Amino acid sequence: MRTFYKILGSLFIAVTIASCSTEVIVGDGPDNRLTLHEVLSNQELWYVDLNSTQGSPDIPFMTRAFTISFDFGTLYANNNLVGVGRAGAGLGLDVGSYQILNNQVSILHDIDGLHDFKVVVLTFNRIKMIDLHRGTVYFLDGYNRNNFNYDQLFYDNIQYFLQEYRAWEKVYTSNVGALNDFDQENYLQFHPGFNGDVFYSSTDHNGLNYSSLFWDYTGKYEVEDVTPGSINKHLTLDYDFIGNDFFDLYVINENTIELHHVASGITYKFKGRGYIQLKNTTSKSRIIDVSRVLKK
Repeated sequence: MRTFYKILGSLFIAVTIASCSTEVIVGDGPDNRLTLHEVLSNQELWYVDLNSTQGSPDIPFMTRAFTISFDFGTLYANNNLVGVGRAGAGLGLDVGSYQILNNQVSILHDIDGLHDFKVVVLTFNRIKMIDLHRGTVYFLDGYNRNNFNYDQLFYDNIQYFLQEYRAWEKVYTSNVGALNDFDQENYLQFHPGFNGDVFYSSTDHNGLNYSSLFWDYTGKYEVEDVTPGSINKHLTLDYDFIGNDFFDLYVINENTIELHHVASGITYKFKGRGYIQLKNTTSKSRIIDVSRVLKK
């Protein structure tokens, strides 16, 4: 897959954390220390490392974002995997505004409203943002666009890519392979769930609008690497009461996937219908190995 492509301060601040590591001192004085504004804007992308979050990650715009960017008062976010690396020249969507005062940043999100954070600069490319109202601590890692691996971000999070369409319609079935029950299923739908991600399946005939589909089956789904870090994936559809189907999953392009049914040998192609732009929808949790985001 191709690579997708206002502010005052007057006091120096020295911040400390519970660990033994030394933090970076930032300020706004004449001794050439970087200001917090400079720290935040010097990195084009801040990857939201949800795995390191302390407390309940309950701010929607933080939990749905893969990256956020601070750009001269405008806050950008990459919430979607469809178009990642291209939207906003890699920064994503304009989702709000921010202001900095000393060691605090106030974010006014277009949907989620005003949130205030204390920012602790751990290094010049790692910060923590402490929600001043809830106490939740978010950790973010800084990158520039030329050393951020958008492809790896995409392939490490394909389970969320599947959720970015309201339905996936079957558009191709190979002539090779054995007949099986999945032949009758023409639509798939994927959603986040509280106890695992869920899917729905429909046997309605092709050509229908996704809003009129009847979902015949449901269950949980899981996407796993064929080998660690691989772009090739295994998809398991765990149907309620009727067992599992196993597929090799390949991404053809931003709205086409290929499913190879392991048991029968049949290959199917599905196209995404009804793209969902994740600016104001349900938040998600994510798992990603940050060390693999940097380009080799």
